[in-house]
Amino acid sequence: MFCLPWEREGRTLTDEDLLERGKTILRSEASEIDRAADRAGMEFVKAARIIQSCRGRLVVVGMGKSGIIGRKIAATLASLGTPSFFLHAAEGSHGDLGMVCRDDAALILSNSGTTAEVVSILPHFKRLGAPIIAITGGLSSPLAQNADVVLDSSVLSEAGLCALTTSDEKNPEANSDALNLAPLCSTTLQLALGDALAGMVTELRGLCPEDFALFHPGGALGRRLLTRVEDVMGSGDKLPLVGLSVPVSDALFEMTSKGYGATIIVDDNGELAGVFTDGDLRRLLAKRGVECLSLSVEEVMNPSPLVIEPRKLAAEAVLVMEQREISAIIVAEGRRPVGILHLHELLKAGIA
Repeated sequence: MFCLPWEREGRTLTDEDLLERGKTILRSEASEIDRAADRAGMEFVKAARIIQSCRGRLVVVGMGKSGIIGRKIAATLASLGTPSFFLHAAEGSHGDLGMVCRDDAALILSNSGTTAEVVSILPHFKRLGAPIIAITGGLSSPLAQNADVVLDSSVLSEAGLCALTTSDEKNPEANSDALNLAPLCSTTLQLALGDALAGMVTELRGLCPEDFALFHPGGALGRRLLTRVEDVMGSGDKLPLVGLSVPVSDALFEMTSKGYGATIIVDDNGELAGVFTDGDLRRLLAKRGVECLSLSVEEVMNPSPLVIEPRKLAAEAVLVMEQREISAIIVAEGRRPVGILHLHELLKAGIA
């Protein structure tokens, strides 16, 4: 009687055999990517330039597992500044081709290149004059023959398990390599080719981190890439600031009342002269006792404080603080202090 897979008695495999089969699939997929990299040629460059010069959108087309990969490729390209969307091949032939415009380009995925739903919509792209980039293992297929550029996604096998198949006379089904029937290596390679293409187009566009942040305004990534020092620094009345001649006691009051654990020291022109921190105070008290409170802050300050510009990314300030093991940094334009930034503010803003 026919049994579904989950109704059958499981195969007998040792833990070591099972682990080796998993490793073989990983190595097989890695090997197929290496093979694709070795055979890649100027067709890759042509495909990247078609996408970069497209005045419309990139329409990524696929069916089944290739469609799932295509959906991810479209999402990756869109997140990197290339207007893209995924078009399901079957839905395309039932009305969704109306979303395709004359200025668009197509990236079509099909392992065989003969998928009926994919082949049926090729004439629409040809009539519009939209360039077609194919990712396929069927180099003689209708898809390849109608494409302007073909990226070879052919693989030697899907799982590379043939050599590991164990003979089992009592269970003939165990001798067949069922995993070689499912798209494993081929879909992994399709995804890798799409990622490589997206990376090349990104290079052509000259995308910078600030551009990337515009497409990711939500979540931690957006905060790290969009937030600048001036957005989270303390300034104005919050800024702990004293002159060179004030006693340490006054500097201590300014430090504690503003809550930054440090106070900025400025000269008569309002330019940065130094900084005095709670760490400096502890060391001073341990060395000279409470009598140090009557000293002028000029005598005990650090005359070479770290500073950062207000337009710098807040994430850069975090890096500086971590490297120098400090909790606050002065924000200055030239030699004029305009703010102070504490690690607590960065944590509150979700940057650190």
